[in-house]
Parts: sequence; C-alpha cells; structure tokens
Amino acid sequence: MKNNISALKKSQLFSGITDEQLGALVKCLGCTFKSFDKDKIIYHAGNCVREVGLVIDGRVHIVKDDAWGNSNILAGISEGEMFAEAFVCGGVDELPVSVVAAAKSEIMFFDFRRVTAACTSACAFHTALIRNMIGVIARGNIALSGKMEHITRRTTKEKLLSYLSEQSRLHNSNDFEIPFDRQGLADYLSVERSALSAEMSKLKADGVINYRKNRFVILSISDCHNGFG
Repeated sequence: MKNNISALKKSQLFSGITDEQLGALVKCLGCTFKSFDKDKIIYHAGNCVREVGLVIDGRVHIVKDDAWGNSNILAGISEGEMFAEAFVCGGVDELPVSVVAAAKSEIMFFDFRRVTAACTSACAFHTALIRNMIGVIARGNIALSGKMEHITRRTTKEKLLSYLSEQSRLHNSNDFEIPFDRQGLADYLSVERSALSAEMSKLKADGVINYRKNRFVILSISDCHNGFG
C-alpha cells in the first residue's frame, strides 16, 4: 500500500489530500489494483463501464478503431492520470473507444458513484476529491481540444510541427521526450507512418529538429512555429 500511496500522490485527483487521508480514501472508494501486460486490452469498445481507471505505473492509450481496422490514438494516459472518467460521469452505456496498455501497467480502479455520493464515513476530504475530479475532467477536455488543433492542420508537416511546438511549451524546453513511438505518433496525428517518417527526415536535414527514438530537440524555433504552410 505504501508504494501505491506514493504513486497516487502524483495524481491531480488527490491534490491537497494527506497520506493518511489518502489511505482512508482508497478504502472509502473501494479501490482495486490490477496489472496488465503491454498490448493487453483493459477496456474493449462496447463495454459498459462503471469504474474509472487511474494509472499507477506504466502507460495506456485510448484507441478508436474504424470499420477497416485502422487505429487512431486519441490520447496517451501517463502515471497519475485517469481514463474513462468522462464516459462514466456522462453515463455512457457503451464505451466508444478501447483502452490498451502501451507498456506493462498497474491500474487502480474505483467506482465513480462513490466519488459523487455522500460519504458514509463523512470524511472531510471527500469534498476536495470531488473538486479535484471536476478539474481533471476539465483538463481532459482541454487536452482533447489541443489534439484537434494538431489533426485539423492540412499536411503531415503542419500536424507534426504543431504537436512538437505544444510539447516544447509543455516541457518548457526545446529538448524533450514524447509519450509515443513512431507508430504511436502517426496514429495520434492520424497520418501514415511512412509520410510521418519522411517529414521528420526532411525537417532533420533542414536543421529544424533533431531526434532519436522518442526524444526531440527543436533547433529552429522560428521554423517550427511558422512552418504551417
């Protein structure tokens, strides 16, 4: 439990809640912990979901498949972040997406109804939990809007530069790691992997960016921010 408490403290959901309160809250919410190997499906599209998941360790992808089997990564969920909260909160009967472990992961599950219902133990920190949950859902919507900013660009180059510019801003550095491998980034930006690789190679040759695996360095800020044409 000690390791779990330490991991949970990274989550915005438990901001302002002490270790002692967090231990009580885990019991109050009836939390369960499960491990998943890489590529294991945590939730299938079409499932009726009543529990929210929170990543304790590892990483998961929210994936939407079309009728032809093409996958689009809608979001990458890192340690301390939640998934399925919007669908559970919205009372969606069938999950429209799948949730897949992008690495070996440990997930905490809890019943969302226990967050919003009056606490039988009358714990004073339950109000903080509700406030934090609202903030988490709001930030999730903001993140989705950010993705729309990238994928609505016209070309693969524009989508890539838009995404890298945002990551540079979020990391407050021109040198950063992204949470996707090459195929994952292509799926996230809704482009062909071969087209993405070609654009990355061109930008590297032109001295705009440098990269190795999932680590990127923006070398030319003006080109990166103005290269949407």
